[in-house]
Amino acid sequence: MTTPIGVLVMAYGTASGPDDIERYYTDIRGGRAPSPELLAELRERFVAIGDRFPLLDTTREQAAGVERELNASGPGGFRAYLGMKHSPPSITAAVAQMRDDGIGTAVGIVMAPHRSRLSTDTYIDRVEVALEEGGPSFSFIRQWHDHPMFVELLAGRVSDALRSLTPEEAEEAVVVFSAHSLPARILEWDDPYPAQLRETADLVTAKLGLAHVVTAWQSAGRTPEPWLGPPIEETIVDLASQGYPAIVVCAAGFVADHLETLYDLDIEAQRIAGEVGVRLVRTEMPNADPAFTRTVAQVILDHLKSGA
Repeated sequence: MTTPIGVLVMAYGTASGPDDIERYYTDIRGGRAPSPELLAELRERFVAIGDRFPLLDTTREQAAGVERELNASGPGGFRAYLGMKHSPPSITAAVAQMRDDGIGTAVGIVMAPHRSRLSTDTYIDRVEVALEEGGPSFSFIRQWHDHPMFVELLAGRVSDALRSLTPEEAEEAVVVFSAHSLPARILEWDDPYPAQLRETADLVTAKLGLAHVVTAWQSAGRTPEPWLGPPIEETIVDLASQGYPAIVVCAAGFVADHLETLYDLDIEAQRIAGEVGVRLVRTEMPNADPAFTRTVAQVILDHLKSGA
């Protein structure tokens, strides 16, 4: 029997519930406990979205869907593993499980399509540290922001969002492509992240023939250093002042609903849009839609065929 190819599906991680928020917040801060004020604020945000913590379950469903799609694609055999950066099951534990299962060859992919040294590369760093204890021969998919199937998926979601507007609103609407902000120091490294978001936006724009398009950044961290801008909150105010009647937000840097969409967009961005008198809708997230898991499976197959 041929040993399957391992597929390590990696995502950011999440608190598992209200009692896990402090542990999670401390972990994403590099082991530094948050102040009582910051912790209270984060707790309030989770309460505002109904104390929902969907990312782990969604990513698990994504991994299972990718495995199904890969194994339906023909001979070879694949086994998907889940590794989270800031919550169990960890990336280290996933690599250890691969080692115990005798996986000889593996592919790693982060559930974030755009590459950055401060984002997706850090997941790969964790895999490489875990491999010091042994494990499969790994290759990594470092970005997939421009894959034709991903562009097609986003284009469909933008079209759906535009159809939810009135004809008059849709004709003059502006589409904002957003991703998670990162510290602005990445610009000093010629980091590909900002250009890749613009490329995703340009590809979807070309496919749909969009007339009004901008990019913006959201969900910046609470640190003193500058972060990439413009922030989406300021972008909404600016676009309203220019007279646009409606805004479609396509959170192209995210592939699953979590606090960054359920609170930062659905609550906070909506509040600002209401204050400045502009209608705001956002595109549906890919989550575990078969169209998305099929896309990720094809990204993996293309990567393997290329011998990268």
